[in-house]
Amino acid sequence: MAPTPAPGPRPPADALASKLKRTELQHKPSSIPGREIVQVLTEIPCGVQSGWHIHPGEEVGYILAGTVQMMIQDQPTLTLQAGDPFLMPPRTPHNALDVGPGTGQMLSTYIVEVGQPLAEFVDGPAAP
Repeated sequence: MAPTPAPGPRPPADALASKLKRTELQHKPSSIPGREIVQVLTEIPCGVQSGWHIHPGEEVGYILAGTVQMMIQDQPTLTLQAGDPFLMPPRTPHNALDVGPGTGQMLSTYIVEVGQPLAEFVDGPAAP
């Protein structure tokens, strides 16, 4: 009997997958008890926002292509370009907007609570 092939890249099961192209590259147990590591490639079309959301753990990210404005609750907006890293603390509301000129791409590694959705939409800050 031939071994079952390992699953290939697939969309992660989270709220953001309904708005953006997200490809789960790997999903493994962590050495940190109660945590797992998930790596995702996210593509954000020009002019599209992710929507305000949170993650149940850290997001360690790197911009591969494009220019992305990262709005973070109670912090100044970051403008990130290809080659820029970012770190999002657990359960911190944030929203990413690709400002172009082409599709933005980011590689994110999440260190998250086991069994929790990778992302959940939340209300953004009140408009001034």
